[in-house]
Amino acid sequence: MEHSHCRLLLVCSLFALCLCSRGTRGDELTIDFYDDMCPGLYNIVQQHVFSAMRDERRMGASLLRLHFHDCFVNGCDGSILLDGDDGEKFAQPNQNSVRGYEVIDAIKADLESMCPGVVSCADVVALAASYGVLFSGGPYYDVLLGRRDGLVANQEGADTGLPSPFEPISSIVQKFADVGLDTTDVVVLSGAHTIGRARCTLFSNRLTSTTSSADPTLDSTMADVLQSLCAGGDGNQTTALDMSSADAFDKGYYQNLLTERGLLSSDQGLFSGDEDVVASTTRALVQKYSDDGEQFFSDFGASMVKMGSIGALTGDEGEIRCNCRVAN
Repeated sequence: MEHSHCRLLLVCSLFALCLCSRGTRGDELTIDFYDDMCPGLYNIVQQHVFSAMRDERRMGASLLRLHFHDCFVNGCDGSILLDGDDGEKFAQPNQNSVRGYEVIDAIKADLESMCPGVVSCADVVALAASYGVLFSGGPYYDVLLGRRDGLVANQEGADTGLPSPFEPISSIVQKFADVGLDTTDVVVLSGAHTIGRARCTLFSNRLTSTTSSADPTLDSTMADVLQSLCAGGDGNQTTALDMSSADAFDKGYYQNLLTERGLLSSDQGLFSGDEDVVASTTRALVQKYSDDGEQFFSDFGASMVKMGSIGALTGDEGEIRCNCRVAN
């Protein structure tokens, strides 16, 4: 009887593994990838993202950041979701920064009930990010689907490959180039900082300290406000990345840069930096998007589609995870 029970468990486990490994169809990302296999996908993702943002408006920005940080390491393969001490979520740039894992888990659980083994975690992240933008007042853009999930995380890649707010603009441009994105994409995707928050530890380098004065490219009134916020804390206090319209996806981010009210060095540097790439390219783009919100929205959607295709696994590559936190 015991042997029969063990065989039954084995068969059930193998069946579940087969379900969570299928979903292979085509070697290219397409808009209609799941139309036949899981037509309820969009409604499920919309409902969960809307509900999460109703509880916490900031979640839209968190889901967008999750997608960005996934794509820059190993490509857009959902590897940032994998648990484990050596996982990407525990890399220095992601700790106390990347959020939204529970929202992805909830979406995936409902999808596994409706169409088991079909929708990848990587696609859930991409689609959730798009609704995070839309429900924040940002542009709608078509999300290409059909990604498969990676099998391993890359913590070292996250530590070294993700752009840092402390880096010069030229270094950030190079990191974008390393994954197939150009300087325009740098400026456009930086506009995602029109929503979300940042911790003091990410901008305190611009404030007055015992060894340095405040960054001269930071508005003095804003510097005083930030100084009061961060004084005596542990670096985890947060403030809006775009203080002019904290929860609205708009062109305010770029308008802030014109008046030295960009929060991070990497933000303000796009306009005020003294590097060649700023003078030749990024400053003019900041000016353009500060004037033309429609152009920003259009270019943002195009850059998101471009970023969402970085290193995408398709066809027989990778797998479709049952649980986004662990490989099958």
